[in-house]
Amino acid sequence: MLEKIRSLYFGHDKKAHRFRLVLLAFDLLTIGFFIVSSLMEPGLAVRILDFAIAFALLLEFAARLAITKAKGRFLFKFDTLADVIVIFSLIAPVFLDNLGFLRIVRMLRLMRSYHMLKALRQEFSWFKEHEQIIQSSVNLGIFIFVITAVVYVLEAGRNAAINNYLDALYFTVATLTTTGFGDITMDDTLGRMVAVIIMVFGVALFLRLVQTIFKPTKVKHPCENCGLTRHDPDAVHCKHCGVVLNIPTEGDWT
Repeated sequence: MLEKIRSLYFGHDKKAHRFRLVLLAFDLLTIGFFIVSSLMEPGLAVRILDFAIAFALLLEFAARLAITKAKGRFLFKFDTLADVIVIFSLIAPVFLDNLGFLRIVRMLRLMRSYHMLKALRQEFSWFKEHEQIIQSSVNLGIFIFVITAVVYVLEAGRNAAINNYLDALYFTVATLTTTGFGDITMDDTLGRMVAVIIMVFGVALFLRLVQTIFKPTKVKHPCENCGLTRHDPDAVHCKHCGVVLNIPTEGDWT
């Protein structure tokens, strides 16, 4: 039985290919659900979906644990701990009130985006060709949604201008882009501290992520000698073998 499960995760036949695509689709759906559900009040339908997703995640987690040889190392990996925390956050309302911090915890599921990118690289050549831009876009999305979740949890109920996740997203993006319309401001000390952190650290990281999307830090140019495909835009020699490169450039790299 374990060998069959292992073949589904690591095999190369059509059955394994379809299985991994199903897992990929499931990851996308759960991430989308967590983002959308954060905009809504937790009603009965959302609770039922929470428990259904928790059950599915628990089964998938148990399957990965069963086929892993180094179980100790597997259990202490960051993405494994993130999955455990997300599963707990989905079933916690049975024992606790549905506290606001659970909305932040569930955003850890966004970390699965990196695993999805790896799967997409293996399954679709287009993703492999545009890996750097896609990776930067995913990092930017994760960064924005996590900061938004923090703003929402800390300010909802304390700030009259932030009543839902969209309000928090609007404030976060306005702050990160330095637009600062001023229609939503932080009135309490904690909120102002969060705003300062976003402005000091977030803006620089936000601009850097945006820059890497429109102007990647590496260019794709196969080295004729060793085959290395990614180089600095202004590289003259290959870092692996030292051969002279002739990378087409417009000359505007800084």
